[in-house]
Amino acid sequence: MLFILVVTIVLFVWGKFTPDIVALISMITLYLTGILTPAETLSGFSNPTVIMIAALFIIGEGIAQTGWTAMAGKKFVEWAGKSVPKLLVIVSLGAGVLSGFVSNTGTVATLMPLTISSAWSIGTLPSKMLMPVAFGSNTGGLLTLTGTPPNIIASNSLVEAGHEGFSFFEFGLIGLPLLIIALLYFRYVGYRLLPENKTNNKPVNIESTLHNWIEAYKIDDDYYRLRIRSLSPLINTKIENWNFEKEFNITIIRLKRRHPNRLKGYPKFEEFPDLNTELRYHDIITVKGDTEAINRLMIRFRLGLLPLEEESTEELKNNLINQEVGMTEVLVNPNSMLVGRKYNLADYFKRFNIQLLAVSRNQKPLQDKEITVKVGDAFLLRGTWASIDDLKKQHENLVICGSPEGMAKNVESLNYRSYIAMGALLLMIVFMVFKVVPGSIAALIAAGIILLTGCVPMAKAYKGISWTSVVMIAAMIPMGIALQKTGTAQVIANGLVNYLGAIHPVALLGGVFILTTTFSQVINNSATAVLMAPIAILAASSLNLSPEPFMIVVAISASTAFLTPIGTTTNAMVMTSGGYKFMNYLKVGAPLLLLFLIVSLVLVPMIWPF
Repeated sequence: MLFILVVTIVLFVWGKFTPDIVALISMITLYLTGILTPAETLSGFSNPTVIMIAALFIIGEGIAQTGWTAMAGKKFVEWAGKSVPKLLVIVSLGAGVLSGFVSNTGTVATLMPLTISSAWSIGTLPSKMLMPVAFGSNTGGLLTLTGTPPNIIASNSLVEAGHEGFSFFEFGLIGLPLLIIALLYFRYVGYRLLPENKTNNKPVNIESTLHNWIEAYKIDDDYYRLRIRSLSPLINTKIENWNFEKEFNITIIRLKRRHPNRLKGYPKFEEFPDLNTELRYHDIITVKGDTEAINRLMIRFRLGLLPLEEESTEELKNNLINQEVGMTEVLVNPNSMLVGRKYNLADYFKRFNIQLLAVSRNQKPLQDKEITVKVGDAFLLRGTWASIDDLKKQHENLVICGSPEGMAKNVESLNYRSYIAMGALLLMIVFMVFKVVPGSIAALIAAGIILLTGCVPMAKAYKGISWTSVVMIAAMIPMGIALQKTGTAQVIANGLVNYLGAIHPVALLGGVFILTTTFSQVINNSATAVLMAPIAILAASSLNLSPEPFMIVVAISASTAFLTPIGTTTNAMVMTSGGYKFMNYLKVGAPLLLLFLIVSLVLVPMIWPF
């Protein structure tokens, strides 16, 4: 058993194989050597924790897809300014506070997308932020009784031994000082030890993309917002009654109702007005056309010109892009069926429920309504995100530039699905706090709500799951079973505790901490707490000491898996996104672990006397 454990750790450190492959090799070896039965070998893949992790990735994807991640990321960047250390403290503190009420894995799954987005936005790398988020969530779990499973295990073990359990916020007496220590460590020391790993998860910068489009297509030159005044002949008429495109050479792109009435079929926004769209008093129409045409239109129909409320890039983003509707740039390649044919492109793309905003050839805008398409022509299009996806599927020889999917995730506006996704997350938290259902079931219910309401399409949900992390965790759970089944963990624990108990209570407390944190580096923290709790209580009782300080230390040290990516789910979740190696955890985590040991040995006996 010891040999397999050591070889597994060596393979993780070596980094030759991906973590999930190493975990699978270890799992299979435990079976082939007869240590585990087939059921025990595969038990990790049916473990509720693994199911919960997969569901949490879907929930995190739902929060990202519906705008909350982009909005929170923007706030984080605003609060941090251009200060990377300040952003580091903000995301780490957010992870710590949230994990006091949500599971550590749920916290990381929720914060990971916006941490990545915020890091790139402020000019740093995700690898400088993600490990502090993981460690912050582990530490923040010590703020409340339900913050992390080892807390509950420690409290229940006391009750079963005939002692009083811990209150809901009692863990915060030590958890809060440790969280502050962790924040100060990463702010002044840990940040310098974190690696600068260039990963390929840079999100799309909408402002930069729109700015490039404005420059290339000159769309701000013929983009206007007009208000329908009280005496306008357009009131209570349909667009089909007026020949806007032929007579005035303008296109109505979007319509905003100042006085929406859903009962009469007038929503606040008509994202794609068609010939049957009825115009009402005070409507604001977004139109595309040259200045002379706009002036004739305003005079003819008594329309008011609305000044730009913001800088042109921000104005375009707010009026043309939201959670439902997006923009993309498309290039014509040599194999396209469009090459050499003459089209009214606006009419052509209407068949796909997509608006043509602008055309560019050789980096120069084209104003003609009908053109003969050439290789390299570029189209700026607007449509629902689903329509853009469909266009990509139907036209294999049209090159969709950039990442519409990534752009959609970075839209800050919210819609009804945004509140459904947030409601699902809050429902999961309530279920967990009040123990309505097990945590894995709560996560599955929340994920199901997000999927069934369309917050995340099924295909995107599967893409959002980090399967490397899920498989690695599932394959490593049998390691904890094997350590307990063979008695290896028990033999080591008893020898260390018996030896230190004869020296001093603080020495025994330190021994419990060191042994527990050693196990927590390679096996699940819940399994570690279950293993160490009875040993710690027996050791304290044999010396007529109160078991409370020892159980607090078991809970603390079970949550200090800072040295490896396999000891806790949160570490595994950020490994791929941060591009971390095994040695990165050891380098950054060792000083923090030493600080936690010192602070615990000083404060715990003061708060919970022997």
